[in-house]
Amino acid sequence: MNTFGRFFRFTTFGESHGKALGVVVDGCPAGIEFSEKDMMPLLERRRPGLSPLSTPRSESDTPEILSGVFEGVTTGMPVAMIVRNRDARSGDYESAKELFRPGHADYTYHAKYGIRDYRGGGRSSGRETVSRVMAGALAMKMLSGRGMSFESRIVSVHGISDPELFEEEILSAKSAGNSVGGVVEVTVKGCPAGVGDPVFGRLDAALSGAMISIGAVKGVEIGDGFSSADVYGTENNDLMAADGAGNPVFLSNHAGGILGGISTGEDIVIRIAVKPTPSVSSEQRTVDIYGSNRLISTGGRHDPCIVPRITVVAEAMAAVVIADSYLSMRAYGSFEGSEK
Repeated sequence: MNTFGRFFRFTTFGESHGKALGVVVDGCPAGIEFSEKDMMPLLERRRPGLSPLSTPRSESDTPEILSGVFEGVTTGMPVAMIVRNRDARSGDYESAKELFRPGHADYTYHAKYGIRDYRGGGRSSGRETVSRVMAGALAMKMLSGRGMSFESRIVSVHGISDPELFEEEILSAKSAGNSVGGVVEVTVKGCPAGVGDPVFGRLDAALSGAMISIGAVKGVEIGDGFSSADVYGTENNDLMAADGAGNPVFLSNHAGGILGGISTGEDIVIRIAVKPTPSVSSEQRTVDIYGSNRLISTGGRHDPCIVPRITVVAEAMAAVVIADSYLSMRAYGSFEGSEK
């Protein structure tokens, strides 16, 4: 599936070494001010080649809006956006085109389709996420008008939680021909109570699915997540009190802003576990497409740690989920009530 969402729907396309990557967003309301300038700060955070902590591939990632925006505002029609590839070096992958790279989707794509684009991983490359960021930029612009914002932070890298040591840990792995992963936290601020659907349409389920759809993500938790399994109910419950106007106020946020699959009005807090970049220069055992045992040292240009650049991708995926759930209130709930 290359399409995500129900009401705020988007379809992504393109490969790592193809001509371009893009996205078509359908369901975005008309009248939202939006331009390439709204995407640039987010794409810049994801862009490769900006530091020794990322791949040296140099792409400007300059977005182009092809449709759905007229005189600076959305028209209600599909919004099509692309970023052109300028610095692909497909020749770097010729020597490994018959090998399945450990930790990559090479084998599974081959098993499912009988063919794969070996140039930088093709569709399974992390470069695919540039399309998600463009869609997320539009979702964020739509939600900013409702008082919502998105932010993220790196919680840890390779088990280290001291931010001053993150760069050292990443560069150490890089110099050893290896890679590391980490944990990222995304926070949604300003989301009102009542967003989301119960049972199978739960907001936390949708957010979890969106996060795990990012290629390098292997785990998701909402609020206290797994640590809530180690405490008493009296410790995990978010107690409530009435404010001066008689409205309920939560005294803590162990639930991460979601109860019963519906937002509580508190910050929505999501954490994701990001695996180490599978492409490493250290020699590893593998198998080729003919079934023979081989050794491989992955060439090409790769991030020694995906964590710094994945933060904005996670924010983007949170934004499209909230946008989709918010718009669903028009069909299944009180859309106007969500603004109170």
